[in-house]
Amino acid sequence: MQVAAILSFRLGGPDGVSVEADKWRRALTALGLAVTTVAGEGDADLILPGLAIDAAEPPTRAEVAGALASADLVVVENLCSLPLNPGATGVVAEVLRGRPAVLHHHDLPWQRARFADVAGIPPDDAAWRHVTINELSRRQLAEHGIDATTIRNAFDVDAPAGDRDATRASIDVTAGERLVLQPTRAIARKNVPGAIALAEALGATYWLLGPAEEGYGPELERLLAAARCRTIRRPASIADAYAACDAVAFPSTWEGFGNPTVESAVHRRPLAIGDYPVARELAAYGFRWFPAADPRPLATWLDAPDISPLDHNQTIARRHFSLDRLVERLGARLREAGLLKG
Repeated sequence: MQVAAILSFRLGGPDGVSVEADKWRRALTALGLAVTTVAGEGDADLILPGLAIDAAEPPTRAEVAGALASADLVVVENLCSLPLNPGATGVVAEVLRGRPAVLHHHDLPWQRARFADVAGIPPDDAAWRHVTINELSRRQLAEHGIDATTIRNAFDVDAPAGDRDATRASIDVTAGERLVLQPTRAIARKNVPGAIALAEALGATYWLLGPAEEGYGPELERLLAAARCRTIRRPASIADAYAACDAVAFPSTWEGFGNPTVESAVHRRPLAIGDYPVARELAAYGFRWFPAADPRPLATWLDAPDISPLDHNQTIARRHFSLDRLVERLGARLREAGLLKG
């Protein structure tokens, strides 16, 4: 049996890279591979601390080579895409030279202002294949001389609904209280001020699902203290959070994909979205969303809900973004590249 190793800065957390890496783990397993995971932190079969974003020192070449010794195929999740630990990126690239690997790019350096001048990332090699999660990144890689294929994020389109009543009770939200969910971490590009403003305009309670990261904690505390609506910060499962809320706020200024675009469709909740570039790609599938910057259309819908947009969005999610489609697309790409036997 072929062995695939999934390698990243961190795995097993709520961040988008970890979430999608686990879906690739499931897809690779469905394709008949045995899968092992390696990360700098989080939940993985093997933890190499030097791979972590905040590691004091990168791992040694021997450590990485040993961790990947049994792998016939290595899937690198964003570790060779962003210079969050350049030393680790360099060591991993060196170890993988000439070996079958898939570099799964969720972000690219020039898409972040602080990394705009970074050169040499992502690395490339004739033995590797590159996969992006959006067409914008695929085109940008082509401009840098790297050929890539787009495989969009996938979702459990048959995921069971969460428990609305129990979840609302657990966060002290009453039956008649309007609840707006921001199902993200709190970092600058997630536009927390825009989500709070939407909740304020709707006369709703604002619920932030994820933690503050990238030094955003003090700014988040300031925003929540100044909010003119009730605010909640508490984790919950994705299913329970969507079940409990009345609408989803997703006013991000940048996303490599933006999982709430499809999660909201799977869980049948209206989505108010920001106009980030990749959202326009996803909108082309026909999703019916509300603008995050103008609360009036969503307010009108909430006053007299019409389920037809929810039916429509759920149908699109099931047709284009299922885990079965991921298995098909990933399997086809690996077979085309000669990386999958059988």
